[in-house]
Amino acid sequence: MVRKAIIPAAGYGTRNLPITKAIPKEMLPLGLKPAIHYIVEEAVQSGIEQVLIVTSKSKSSILDYFDHSMELEALLRSKNKEYMLKHLELPKIRVFFIRQPYAKGLGDAILLGKEFVGNEPFGVLLPDDFVISNQAPALKQLMDVFKETNRDVIGLKQVKQDQLKNYGVIKGSNKANHIEIENIVEKPKNDPPSNLAVIGRYIFTPEIFKCLEDVEEGVDGEIQLTDAIKGLLGTQSIYGKIISGDRYDIGILEEYVELMNIMSKK
Repeated sequence: MVRKAIIPAAGYGTRNLPITKAIPKEMLPLGLKPAIHYIVEEAVQSGIEQVLIVTSKSKSSILDYFDHSMELEALLRSKNKEYMLKHLELPKIRVFFIRQPYAKGLGDAILLGKEFVGNEPFGVLLPDDFVISNQAPALKQLMDVFKETNRDVIGLKQVKQDQLKNYGVIKGSNKANHIEIENIVEKPKNDPPSNLAVIGRYIFTPEIFKCLEDVEEGVDGEIQLTDAIKGLLGTQSIYGKIISGDRYDIGILEEYVELMNIMSKK
């Protein structure tokens, strides 16, 4: 059973500059709620009971958002505006925080959650990626495969050929309702192994932490999650799940605007 999840939210958000000089990308509005609110809601809807948000020293607004504002609640009550208290409701889940002291990449951010996870399987939700689905939430779709296989599961989407250079791309073989991953290539410049790109949803077992600890630092001193996944492939099976639903990347302006229009109507 997957009860815990990690949300890495410590990046600089350079794709969203200049607004991210002052506002974390995870706090960019989608309707009247920040983006990360919906990511935490997805975790709740998937059955997750506890989330760890990995932040950096410049993102205290995320901590403030998930804290209760006693002063504001008291003010609304004193003004006979109790009906507005519903706007302060947070997802019903235990939220924990840890800071990533150095910008050492996604792999390092996940590794910071080792003690939080313990010996349990866990989910990872990247707050850049949104999936709007009429079926189960994206993370829950992976959790269903994990329940069947008891192995790590990676979220996948079919991506246009000219865009594959921006993603991790897998090579794999089809199974009943998932894909057995044989290899993964980070941002292939030429000859990608398929059109199936990794998107920001994962289910891992604790074995991933040993692989992350063994990974050598790459470009800019970062610990690459893809390298750890490759290491894990050498010891056990890993599966992929093509996620049902429309995927949006808030780091791409056009997709963010489209998603904002969708959320504003909900």
